[in-house]
Amino acid sequence: MFIIDRLNEIIKSTVDIIEKSKVEIFSIAENSRSECRLVEEELEKVRIIAADLIKQVDRLEKLDKDCRYQLMIVSKNIKEYKEEDVKRAYDKAKDLQVELMTKKVEEQLLIQRRGELERRLKVARDTANKAESLVSKVGVAMGYLSGGLQDLSIQLEDIKQKQYLGVKIIRAQEEERKRVAREIHDGPAQLIANLVIKTELCEKLIDMDKEKAKEELVNLKGFLRSSLSDVRKIIYDLRPMSLDDLGLVPTLQRYISNYVENNKVFVDFLVFGDPKPLKSVIELAAFRIVQEALTNIKKHSEAQNASIRVEFTKEQLNLLISDDGKGFDKSMLKVDRRDDGGYGLLSMKERVELLDGKFDVKTSRGKGTKIFVSISLNINEEG
Repeated sequence: MFIIDRLNEIIKSTVDIIEKSKVEIFSIAENSRSECRLVEEELEKVRIIAADLIKQVDRLEKLDKDCRYQLMIVSKNIKEYKEEDVKRAYDKAKDLQVELMTKKVEEQLLIQRRGELERRLKVARDTANKAESLVSKVGVAMGYLSGGLQDLSIQLEDIKQKQYLGVKIIRAQEEERKRVAREIHDGPAQLIANLVIKTELCEKLIDMDKEKAKEELVNLKGFLRSSLSDVRKIIYDLRPMSLDDLGLVPTLQRYISNYVENNKVFVDFLVFGDPKPLKSVIELAAFRIVQEALTNIKKHSEAQNASIRVEFTKEQLNLLISDDGKGFDKSMLKVDRRDDGGYGLLSMKERVELLDGKFDVKTSRGKGTKIFVSISLNINEEG
């Protein structure tokens, strides 16, 4: 049990970790896309500024060229120009060169910035694309993996339930043995012991007081009948002999008749189809299911009426057992429930599943309970 619980814990932790990783990768993809948008906006601004700066540099280079040409003319004909004109020409040329150099530096810095932004954009796009691809792959893997892990978890839970049920069946078998032993001890064993005493008394009285001996023999016959009745009841509880002698329907009729007689529950019993001899294992399973269902109705349902429908078809034996009792919350039905009702339903389900049959329970609080059972007649009976 501990190992199965631990495996289920590991499976749940694995699925949770994968789910968290998927969320983190998705977050990385989103952040990368946000980074892409920011870089693209900044890059667009840099490109606009750079384009304007290039135009300015081109204009300044043209002005510088004209200024140099003018300065060359002034230098050749310096005597023809005033000192102020010469100075103004040189200052203008110098200012243009400083401005041109400044703009070229700005241009180089913008080109570098544009290059850095383009590289950042490429890295962000690559990261976003890889993250999105990884999210998609993790999603696909998660689909396969979680499906497989969930199937495994269900199988482990099924094994766990069967282990629980197996333990309960073993306990039930031990309880049944104790019950049979107690019934034999308290019933037939005590009666037989009394019979021995009565027999010894009759032996002593037969020569001394024949009337008294006759009276004791009558009592002895009563003891024998009571003992025989108890033994028959114990045998019937272990396996009704009428199943082999009469078949399923008469055995159920007899059992239900005794049940109605001894309990304050009316049971409507109907048979559909053509009753026919069935394999021993099917007849016993059907009888035990009806027996267990009626026991649950008596102990737990507080029902006043119940109905049992038995249908014989060519391929299947179908049972419908219903009552007008208090019902119960089906979600509360767990394998490890300690009450007899839960165990009874689960033992019925297990019995049906062992025969590859179908078992279903319809119930809710205050709405009564319906049990559907379908068992194939075409099974291989071993042993």
